[in-house]
Amino acid sequence: MHPEDTIPTDPADEPCEQHAFDRRRMLLGVTAGAAAITLAPVAFGPAASAQAADGTSAAAPAPGSTVTRTVSGHLDTGAADFVYLPVEVPEGVQQFAVQYSYDKPTVQAGTPANSCDIGVFDQRGTALGGRGFRGWSGGFRTSFEISNTEATPGYLPGPVGAGTWHVVLGPYQVAPQGLDYQVQVTLTFGAPGPAFVPNYPPQRAKGRGRAWYRGDGHLHTVYSDGRRLPSEVAAGARAAGLDFMVSTDHNTSSSHAVWGQYSGPDLLIVTGEEVTTRNGHWLALGLPAGEWIDWRYRSRDNAFARFAGQVHRSGGLVVPAHPYCPYIACQWKSGYDDADAMEVWNGPWTYDDESAVDTWDARLGEAVRTGRRWTPAMGNSDAHSVPQVIGLPHNVVLADDLTTPDVLAGIKAGHSWIAESSAVQLDFTVTGGGRQAGIGGTLTAAADAPVDVRIDVSGVPKGTVRFITDEGQLHQESLPDSGTGTVVWRTTTSLAAYVRAEVRQPMADGSPGQGNTMGPALVWGPMAALTNPVFLRVG
Repeated sequence: MHPEDTIPTDPADEPCEQHAFDRRRMLLGVTAGAAAITLAPVAFGPAASAQAADGTSAAAPAPGSTVTRTVSGHLDTGAADFVYLPVEVPEGVQQFAVQYSYDKPTVQAGTPANSCDIGVFDQRGTALGGRGFRGWSGGFRTSFEISNTEATPGYLPGPVGAGTWHVVLGPYQVAPQGLDYQVQVTLTFGAPGPAFVPNYPPQRAKGRGRAWYRGDGHLHTVYSDGRRLPSEVAAGARAAGLDFMVSTDHNTSSSHAVWGQYSGPDLLIVTGEEVTTRNGHWLALGLPAGEWIDWRYRSRDNAFARFAGQVHRSGGLVVPAHPYCPYIACQWKSGYDDADAMEVWNGPWTYDDESAVDTWDARLGEAVRTGRRWTPAMGNSDAHSVPQVIGLPHNVVLADDLTTPDVLAGIKAGHSWIAESSAVQLDFTVTGGGRQAGIGGTLTAAADAPVDVRIDVSGVPKGTVRFITDEGQLHQESLPDSGTGTVVWRTTTSLAAYVRAEVRQPMADGSPGQGNTMGPALVWGPMAALTNPVFLRVG
């Protein structure tokens, strides 16, 4: 928006800068879960309200005319998680537009610099989990526009209703010098225009009946902080050999309304969200199209269970994401009691994935000990932009058909394994006592009955197969140069409470690695495939 677009009608209505601490009243409190600051309202004066000073009706603004207000302020370190700027929106507004900026002073190495997100709630309010949400773009955009017909990606088109809107700043990093910000709000007057028509994706694609289906459950587009268009993400999923994908843009449901045109008989597109709290991120998979999940809370606010419950009531899954991500606010702190699965492999294999797998494996032992439900593992690309690879990794899920409910049910049951690419093929079974069980299943056999654990692998040249139980790694074997081979190992239900398989790429020097040694260097190459366990029960 340009200065010439402003049409003040009175000197008192001239766009001006007002310092948040010196000239604006603030309220500090817990208004939406986490600590928040609410500034004094921004009013648009007689020109905007069409009300003369003597109370008589004034001429309404001409269609297409605009009015702009600018607010400046300063935030000290630790002031609040969210800053709410109320904006009094009059009748007759066609478009609500915002630009914002903040300073980025130089900081000492190792000290967080300024980073500030932005979003907006409409006249229905800012209540935690309420109906007023109209969009969020994090720190990816410096401006947005909303009208009845269209909205900037990340925001929801719809009527610009009269009442108090709230522009929301999220200063998740504040430098020692503090953060100076400026917010410019522009209202455009006129008829609302035709309503936006969403194009949601269907919940069914052309499947193969009960079969193994490949899918990436964590993907971003330009509707949050990705740089790929939805069309490019869908094309990337198809190129990766995937049968399904899940849209998980940060903190917004806005992309749901465009996926219909990119789905098809060959690709099931599932709607979801990555819920980005201040104490970790989690995936809401399989949300009803258009449904939004709030993120404005910390672990100490005890709000995670509430919103996990919302997802479950809607038929979706709750999956804590990249739990050991080293970035600010990324490490998972809200526990796994309400989780349906755990993302243990996120993008190219790194040390934080090793930590996630170790934590997940420890929880398998805990589930055996307590008899509580176990938490299946997932792996997703979290791809945002080129050169990040869609489908590295992805999930191979046994589902009754290629539908959203069936795929979610397969993930929740743990009938899945994780692959680095569609070139990797795997079959993992456990046989004993005249019975057989597959991934996510349970085999019951006499305590001393021989149990054969078998894996058939292809697509991992010179790879290393590991069989891991509640005692740790009990068998290791290398694959041939072709990458195709079968490994069989024998145990009993008295010796192993569960068994799972890993297939690793060779070490950088070409060696297979060794899981039962300790030393200063990593002992394994990158993961190529990881299965959920088969449980062994004495009976």
